[in-house]
Amino acid sequence: MPKPAARLAAVPPHLFAEIDKRKAALIAQGVDVISLGIGDPDLPTPDFILDAMARAIREPVHHRYPEHEGQPAFREAAADYYGRRFGVHLDAKREILALIGAKEGLAHLIWAYIDKGDVALVPDPAHPVYKTQVGLAGGTVYPLTLKHERHFLPNLDAIPTDVAHRAKLLFLNYPNNPTGAVADLGFYEEAVAFCRRHDILLVSDNAYSETTFDDYVAPSVLQVPGAKAVAVECWSLSKPFNMTGWRIGFAAGNAHAIRHLGVIKTNLDSGQFGAIQAAGIAALTSPEAPRFIAQMNEVYRHRRDMAANGLWSIGMQTESPHGTFYLWAPVPHGQTSAGFVTDLLNETGVVVTPGSSYGPAGEGYVRLALCLDEHRLQEALGRIQKYGRK
Repeated sequence: MPKPAARLAAVPPHLFAEIDKRKAALIAQGVDVISLGIGDPDLPTPDFILDAMARAIREPVHHRYPEHEGQPAFREAAADYYGRRFGVHLDAKREILALIGAKEGLAHLIWAYIDKGDVALVPDPAHPVYKTQVGLAGGTVYPLTLKHERHFLPNLDAIPTDVAHRAKLLFLNYPNNPTGAVADLGFYEEAVAFCRRHDILLVSDNAYSETTFDDYVAPSVLQVPGAKAVAVECWSLSKPFNMTGWRIGFAAGNAHAIRHLGVIKTNLDSGQFGAIQAAGIAALTSPEAPRFIAQMNEVYRHRRDMAANGLWSIGMQTESPHGTFYLWAPVPHGQTSAGFVTDLLNETGVVVTPGSSYGPAGEGYVRLALCLDEHRLQEALGRIQKYGRK
């Protein structure tokens, strides 16, 4: 066999793949493993989406290649959703592009803009897709450290002028994975102004905009006047509708960025299966959708409160986030993120994710995904508490 491309050597093992390997080994040994590692909703996709899929899958029109940019009806539904939800007007033909999940769109945007030596401004900690894809494309990551004292918001004013002038992309993700931090419209106004000054494309990963609590309502960067001149946002149906496996989302915003992303996608994929787009239309347009999202958020709020209280009881002073279904918990004094995760897994069978997997600034934290039913979550917390009291 020939040698693989050299670029693969620079790709670290995907953190979730490593977690799965460790989990599988313990399960093979007969250990009752409880995973709080991956943010994958445990509750089913609602019936109003399943019913739409069941009807669409029998329609022959969906048995052929779909339009690469997405069905016109899906793009219209996405534009209408942004109009209702965020008060943002979008041209469905020029400013919306269907995605095979938001992660795919984020990765391909990088390939549409980053050449060898180009700079991307990437939060630290952050989901690995930003850093990994910039590296694969030959670009350079300039990390934006997210600190607790700044509520895990990047300090854009601290970016050196020469770096800002060289940068082509700025990634933002609020509500934030992994920290659970949130941003207000004022922060996005600052970010848009920064990108306009330095001719940077702002890429907003807004996958968790609907997973919010305590009367917090997440904004879209596109609500900022003039944002469409410099910003594109990736939105996902995965989290609000329990559709992670369906792989459906869309990019919205700057028409040039949408067109360039479309060029990459046309040459790499053939679009999302039409019946899944039909299910996505149902999710975006059904009058049942707001009630379903509210019910899901109440489930996650209850789990958040239960888990945060449990961690506080053993001195892990964990904040209760206003968004996402994650807890970003400090590890006990004297332990590293990886050391805590390894010990916890070996001694209790509970899987959590080391904060260092999301970047150097994540050291000292672990992420817990609250995607378990109450009984299993309580069991996991009990094991963590027993470990923490030793």
